[in-house]
Amino acid sequence: MEINYNSNANLIYLFFYDSVRFGKFEKIMETTLYLIPTTLGEEEIRKNIPARVFESIRHLRYFIVESEKSARRFLAKAELETPIQELFLEVLDEHSNGNDAERLIEWVELNGQVGLLSDAGLPGIADPGSEIVKLAHIRNIKVIPLPGPGSIYLALMASGLNGQNFAFNGYLPIKNPERLRKIKSLESRSKIEKQSQIFMETPYRNLSLLDDLLVSLHSETLLCIASNITQADEFIQTHTVRDWKVNRPDINKKPAIFIIQA
Repeated sequence: MEINYNSNANLIYLFFYDSVRFGKFEKIMETTLYLIPTTLGEEEIRKNIPARVFESIRHLRYFIVESEKSARRFLAKAELETPIQELFLEVLDEHSNGNDAERLIEWVELNGQVGLLSDAGLPGIADPGSEIVKLAHIRNIKVIPLPGPGSIYLALMASGLNGQNFAFNGYLPIKNPERLRKIKSLESRSKIEKQSQIFMETPYRNLSLLDDLLVSLHSETLLCIASNITQADEFIQTHTVRDWKVNRPDINKKPAIFIIQA
């Protein structure tokens, strides 16, 4: 049977139409997990998120998110090709377990092109999304990290403390005497290893943590306090514990990163 140019074009069109209609076209593309940075606060997203991010995720319809509400608020401003109400979101948060992660990585394989978002900052850094990234590597799924703001790294950059040797310790124990012992342990480790020790706290417990830091740490230990990073009232300063006792900052209920170096 002779096929002219136009009929051949129609055959190609029909193949494309059927493939998209039955979800087969996405399988032709390489399965990819995009790690999408989000803003650290309520600032306009294009102020701190590079244009490359929006270009890279414009085609996405499927997302794994830490919080559906904050993710939809971010994605609504990201100028995606798909209307916000037609996006598919799956939640992976601190309450999720290993079975949830296994189910979601299969969901990634099924849909082919998926984005991963944290509530704020970089996915996989102080974020449950790291489990999905680990499984992606195990299953040979391509992982693409996209650049954006991360409070831990921005605080360290601006602290003047050791950026060659540092450790992030997440959240310290909530109650004493466990927290006081942990603070002294981190200070000792910082002195012995010449290592910056980074940690964070829930905003409403900032002042309680600051009290314990000023009581426990040596007066000459350097302490960086970085709060509301990238916001209009951003505050980042490094002083000795002795100086902080004289001039305590107003960080109550503000997201903050703490760094010590003995």
